[in-house]
Amino acid sequence: MIPAAHGQLEGLLEGEGEPEPQAAAILCHPHPQYGGTMHNKVVYRAAQALRESGFVTLRFNFRGVGRSTGTYDFGIGEQDDVRAVIDFMARRYERARLWLIGYSFGAWVGLNVACSDERVTAMVGIGLPVDANDFQFLAHCYKPKFFIQGTNDEFGSVEHLNALLLTLPEPKEVIYIEGADHFFTGKLAELKAAVLTCVRR
Repeated sequence: MIPAAHGQLEGLLEGEGEPEPQAAAILCHPHPQYGGTMHNKVVYRAAQALRESGFVTLRFNFRGVGRSTGTYDFGIGEQDDVRAVIDFMARRYERARLWLIGYSFGAWVGLNVACSDERVTAMVGIGLPVDANDFQFLAHCYKPKFFIQGTNDEFGSVEHLNALLLTLPEPKEVIYIEGADHFFTGKLAELKAAVLTCVRR
């Protein structure tokens, strides 16, 4: 349980095999009001890839999900949740490179915080819902930015993501998974491989 202003956030910390891990990652789940939790299959598969690359991973539930206290706050209070989790991980792993990985709603909320927090060194956005959400906060982010998107994403078209990418500073990279929808149905192996590619750059 991670302390938060509204009480606590439920988390799952995995991969603590070494006293001083070189890298740690925070994973943010999709929309709470549509069943999103830290146990989401996309988030789970991304965490699996990170652990295979030597990362310690922390998946957590946003406010009002699972055993986390608080209530849904339209992505505003959820940014405070991300800050609380960054505080926790930065204290616990002072010397580790800290990455933030967000999927869908978790990308919109998490990347926004990660851009402005100097403790986060790199970020990965999976299934960005660019058709409905504003990601222009990335236009002033000079950290390494990786994006993984299905070419058939119902909430984030290739056209809109490419238009966004034109406005973003380097370093940046996008990996498109051919035929994948927003939920990466039948494409979880390809998703895992894409995450591995990002963290091994």
